[in-house]
Amino acid sequence: MPPQYQIRADHDARTIVVYQAYAPAVADAALRAGRFVAPFSFQRMTWIKPSFLWLMHRSNWARKPAQERVLAVRMTREGWEEALSRAALTTGDPAAVAEAAVHVQWDPERSPRGAALNHYSIQVGIGRRLIRTFTDDWVVGLTDLTPRVRKAASLMQNGHAAQARRLFPAERVYPLPRALEDRLFPGG
Repeated sequence: MPPQYQIRADHDARTIVVYQAYAPAVADAALRAGRFVAPFSFQRMTWIKPSFLWLMHRSNWARKPAQERVLAVRMTREGWEEALSRAALTTGDPAAVAEAAVHVQWDPERSPRGAALNHYSIQVGIGRRLIRTFTDDWVVGLTDLTPRVRKAASLMQNGHAAQARRLFPAERVYPLPRALEDRLFPGG
């Protein structure tokens, strides 16, 4: 059984993949430009999630209105860790949370069918003060996963869970620096 609080993600030596679900207009514009552009909102917090299955639960496998497109957002590990270093846990002191440039919350990880598991997945909210840094400096690539998501959802719905799982991105423990663990893990 995995530790209760642990970041699991698709990552390599230089980058980490986080996921977001968008309306088609936002996803199409971003994919055409190769980066986030209008109508992406630079005026509000954007939440990024390294857990593919948590986003599948949140977006109902890309079926919720305004979440019909799933993007894999590859960002630098340096940017990811910089964001986390500026974060406050949403369960912490309300004044500190209000002032933080980045918010972190832990929600139950999800099974492929959406059931809550006994360990948690991190959600990271990038605030308005850092949005441009996120989009212009930290993001190094965007990939449209929508066709893959729809195929996996169809396989799941038709009783082919093993085939669907082969379409899920490989996620493994992200080696977070100890100082960040102490700040971001509840009870740390």
